[in-house]
Amino acid sequence: MASPLADVAALRLFAFDRVLNYDAATQTIVLLGSFPAADGASERSPAIVRIEKAALPVDQPAALLESAIADVRLIENNDIYTWLLGWLAPSAARPDVKINIICPATDVHIRKYTAQKFVVVHETPALYERIVKPYIDAFPASRTKWVRDILEGRSEADKVLHRDSHPEFGYVLLPDMKWDLTTLSSLYLVAIASSPAICSLRNLTRAHLPMLKSIRREAHKAVNDKWGLERGALRLFVHYQPSYYQFHVHIVNVEYQGLLGMTVGQAHLLDDIISLLELSPDDGPSILARMTLTYGLGDQHGLYEPMRAAQVDLHD
Repeated sequence: MASPLADVAALRLFAFDRVLNYDAATQTIVLLGSFPAADGASERSPAIVRIEKAALPVDQPAALLESAIADVRLIENNDIYTWLLGWLAPSAARPDVKINIICPATDVHIRKYTAQKFVVVHETPALYERIVKPYIDAFPASRTKWVRDILEGRSEADKVLHRDSHPEFGYVLLPDMKWDLTTLSSLYLVAIASSPAICSLRNLTRAHLPMLKSIRREAHKAVNDKWGLERGALRLFVHYQPSYYQFHVHIVNVEYQGLLGMTVGQAHLLDDIISLLELSPDDGPSILARMTLTYGLGDQHGLYEPMRAAQVDLHD
């Protein structure tokens, strides 16, 4: 189904409220505002708009100076050094920005995309059972409807690179919505497990090893067949805490540097997870279920206050 916000005229109807976040390093700005309600009602729908500068066309570097840059203005020059401001020419093949829209946006979305202050917490198995698991269990199914739509073929079916239909250990492999589908150096795929019982890496056991190894194998095969990337060209990792509680693996080009989601304490390499599961017992809780996990939490996260308060009871 085509989005009602898929053209410039619709975007012009955005009513700006405030800036939620700005990152100069990634050249990304996140805006909060609203669009007219889809049903024509007088109320407007809250919306989050994330605008990110698109990558330069590194596959055609000569075109940058030959045709891509339409105009320049001198900032300064000194001896052999020259600084210029430049403007890119309009191009159907090279977009200038990538725009992500969430509409209607909930309070949870707004908190997620708001600039945050972080604290490092230690999550013991006991704290997981007492605080984190109830938090996960309380998540409404509506929050991950878009995931179920992908898994059940109602959305993005034409983008799927591999599908394993096993009811317990199946998954879908496809490009992540953060990728522009064009710039190979920022290639970003995701593999989403089908079973709702696997909420996070805490739920993984030795029984999931074939699924995890299949994800690793099929990801390498897909990027080699479709984009010619050789083995060793990918970084596969899992977030904890994840942004949604349906187990998924992030798959990015190893040359994609500076991605915030690869921060130590949030990203766990899939290879390391597989190794830990191989060292886990055949029955009973896995090492991942029994270990203390250390990670950063932003002050807008629902776990921030209870987990921060729980830290005082932990002993060095």
